[in-house]
Amino acid sequence: MAYVSWVRLVSMLEDGLRTGLVVGDEVVDLTDPLIGLPGSMPALLALGEDGGEALARAPSTAARRHALTEAHLTAPVPHPPSFLAIARNYDAHIKELGHERPEFQTWFSKQPTCVIGPGAAIEVPLVSSTVDFEGELGMVIRRRCRHVPAREAFDVVAGFTVVNDVSVRDWQWRSPTMMMGKGFDTHGPTGPWIVTTDEVEDPQDLAVRTRVNGEIRQDGSTADMIFSCRQMIEHLSEAFTLEPGMLITTGTPAGVAAGEEAPRWLAAGDTVTVGIEGVGELTNPVVDEPGLLGGRRGAS
Repeated sequence: MAYVSWVRLVSMLEDGLRTGLVVGDEVVDLTDPLIGLPGSMPALLALGEDGGEALARAPSTAARRHALTEAHLTAPVPHPPSFLAIARNYDAHIKELGHERPEFQTWFSKQPTCVIGPGAAIEVPLVSSTVDFEGELGMVIRRRCRHVPAREAFDVVAGFTVVNDVSVRDWQWRSPTMMMGKGFDTHGPTGPWIVTTDEVEDPQDLAVRTRVNGEIRQDGSTADMIFSCRQMIEHLSEAFTLEPGMLITTGTPAGVAAGEEAPRWLAAGDTVTVGIEGVGELTNPVVDEPGLLGGRRGAS
C-alpha cells in the first residue's frame, strides 16, 4: 500500500504516548499489538512504505479504538527533532509590518520544547505582554533526505498540519535572529493531526483564517506566499539534512496584532482558533504563566 494512503495521523495520550489513525469519528490505536506500529510519530513516519501494510489493515482490525471527541490528542509530533519557520513570506503581512519584500528566504528556529497540542494553553509569559498569533500551514517531514529538488519536495513530506506561530514581539524585535521571541514554552501549538499530502490537492491554494474569541483576525490564502512549499523544501535541504518528524511552518498572512495601530495582544481568557482549508482547525486557550508573585515583569 502506498504511503500517501495514510490520510489523518494523530498522537494521543492513552496510558502513554501512542500514534493513531483517524477513521470516521474514531481513532484506531496503531500501537495495539494487532497492528504493532511505533508510538513515536517520527519513528512511524520513518517506516515509510514499510508501514503501509499495517496501516492498510488497521481500520479492519479489532485493535483498540477511541472516540475522536474523547481521545486526548497531543501535537501530532510532540517532540520534533527540530522546528523551522520562514519569516516574511506573505506580501500583505510584510506591508502591515512595514518590511521590505525579501529577495531570499529568511528562516529561524522555534524551540522543540514550545510545541503543544490542541486544547493546551498558550501562556502569556511573566516577562512580556506583547504576545501575538500567527496562523500558518505546517509541513511534517517523513524521511531523512538532502538536496531535494522542488519537483520532488512532496515525496519527502508526510503531510500538513495547522500551526500557530505564537510570537513575543518585544523579545522578537530586540533579536536579529528572532529566535528568543519565537520559542517561549507553549508558543508552538500544532495539530490536531497530520493530513497526508494526497489529501491536499494544492497546498498553494488554501484559505488560512485565525479567530480570536470568535472574531476573524486573519483571513488569507496560501496562494499569497512569496516562496512556495516546494521551494522551501528545496532551499532548506540544500543546506542540511531533513529528518522524520521535522516541523516546517510556512509563514502567516496579514492580520496579526503587531500590524494594528493599537495592537490587541493575546491575554488570559482569550481563545485562538486557526483554521486551514482541507487540513483542520486548531484551538487553544490563553492563560497567564504561573510564577512569581506580584505579576509580570515585562512591557505592557
